[in-house]
Amino acid sequence: MIELLTIGFVAGVVCGISPCILPVLPVILVAGASATSGARPGTALTTTSGGATSHRALETEAVDGPEMNRWRRQARPVWVVAGLVVSFSVVVLAGSEIISALGLPQEFLRDAGIILLVVVGVSFLFPPLSVLLERPFARVSARQPNGDAGAFVVGLALGLVFVPCAGPILSAITVAGAKHEVGWTAVFLTAAFGLGVAVPLLVVAVAGSQLAQRASALRRHASRVRQVSGVIVLIMALTIGLNSFSSLQKDLPGYTTVGQTGGQVRRQLAAVEGENEGRKPGVADLAKCSSTATSLINCGPAPNFTGITAWLNTPGGQALSLAQLRGKVVLVDFWTYSCINCQRTLPHVEAWYRDYAQDGFVIVGVHTPEFNFEHVVSNVRSQSAALGVKYPVAVDDDYKTWDAYDNEYWPADYLIDAQGDVRHVSFGEGGYSDTESLIRQLLVAAHPGIVLPSATDVPNRTPAGELSPETYVGYDQAQYLLNSNVTEGAPAVYQFPSSLPVGGLALAGTWDEGAEEATAGPNAQMELGFVAEDVYLVMGGSGSVQVSINGESTKTIDVAGVPKLYTLFEATSTTTAQLTLTVSPGVQAYDFTFG
Repeated sequence: MIELLTIGFVAGVVCGISPCILPVLPVILVAGASATSGARPGTALTTTSGGATSHRALETEAVDGPEMNRWRRQARPVWVVAGLVVSFSVVVLAGSEIISALGLPQEFLRDAGIILLVVVGVSFLFPPLSVLLERPFARVSARQPNGDAGAFVVGLALGLVFVPCAGPILSAITVAGAKHEVGWTAVFLTAAFGLGVAVPLLVVAVAGSQLAQRASALRRHASRVRQVSGVIVLIMALTIGLNSFSSLQKDLPGYTTVGQTGGQVRRQLAAVEGENEGRKPGVADLAKCSSTATSLINCGPAPNFTGITAWLNTPGGQALSLAQLRGKVVLVDFWTYSCINCQRTLPHVEAWYRDYAQDGFVIVGVHTPEFNFEHVVSNVRSQSAALGVKYPVAVDDDYKTWDAYDNEYWPADYLIDAQGDVRHVSFGEGGYSDTESLIRQLLVAAHPGIVLPSATDVPNRTPAGELSPETYVGYDQAQYLLNSNVTEGAPAVYQFPSSLPVGGLALAGTWDEGAEEATAGPNAQMELGFVAEDVYLVMGGSGSVQVSINGESTKTIDVAGVPKLYTLFEATSTTTAQLTLTVSPGVQAYDFTFG
């Protein structure tokens, strides 16, 4: 857990110095500066007009003293950042669930943050509004407004518009599974990430505050400074609303992209999620197995296959049990057929089965679905065959075996020895040579004197370096969709934004946005800014898709039959580009992934 929280904190610091912070940076700076440029306690964000100090301000200073008042002014930047971290964390953990429950569009919270920024900007210009803005918070603390509450309100607004920066960490916290449960690990990870973000933001806010305190000219013209600050806040609210920072963010070097992908966070989260309250009985020992271990560890008895909907590639579709497989070395591989990470792992898994099956090695692929179409057994059967899967497949439509292992990821491998104990776990791609070495060790231990074939030699296609995060199209997880006011569950006409940042997704023409997918209507198009060598999209329905890269048409894809993964773009090196899809009516788009 300590390692996980450390990773979350570092990821937050990286996010706080990335181009993502640009839209809120000027507001934090002027909020810190204006909160100290002549303002006295006893007012909201401002207490003087034309250089005259209010009677209430003088009374408060007389009671508290100049030193206490100076400390309060210096502390206001902290309240700005505190408000940002609080609203940011709440929305990351529960924002999607809240707005879905209320039937609101996904852009509602961001739009609310922009509106609140406008109100704050106006309050800089009109002090009476500032007092009104603080009053609800003052009642909670049974005090008169003193400036801290106003600074906290600024932070709350900034947190709402800063949420898109949480996209990569959000994918780690929510775990891309069908249940979207938020446990204590996610809460602690979010807190660590928020604290990490706060560090560079506090530096900026305090810098603005110190600048204001040291500049006598600012103190002499405090009223004018606050008015200018109000204008800046209003301009930034408009700029954020129009996504005008997108092109600048796109042009800046992506030096923090790898740090924000959350890959290591996701692996660590999967490894420790069950350590907290609520871990299922019978799987506690699995927490002893680290996915980074390169040697065998005894993690306790392996849970049996539970609640399986159907068995594929077994004689007569008969069920298997771990009791039947006692004496054999077993690899339980959690996967789903439309997952590119699973598909890149399959050549290694299939090679192990081909080379070691005759030596007492068994693989059971537990197919636990992510999308609704993956619950259809005939889809799983046809795509398993198309992908060359010959080992037994357990269709885990109800997540019973997934839950028995307390699993969190696709792909995930659990290596079981001949006595039925889990000896190694692996989450995600990579580490194939280590896993194969452990398979060989267990086979030799189970059958002393056995002569094994040479180790397999399958190329490792695990991506390295900068890579766009997984990007969902349906409204349930569309955190990178730039269109505002998405209409859920009904056809609507959309327009592309004026600019498209790297990592952004946008729709144009008619689309019917569902929870998991968007179905194309007349004149349907889609734009995506990406960093990758390869781009994939899960599609269903029937029709054609014309693919263009940076405005140049490259291929046309025919979509038909079972929903599955299609390759849109392939390159020999990492490419930053804009992909445009022209989609015929009836085609369904689910999820972009990258390699």
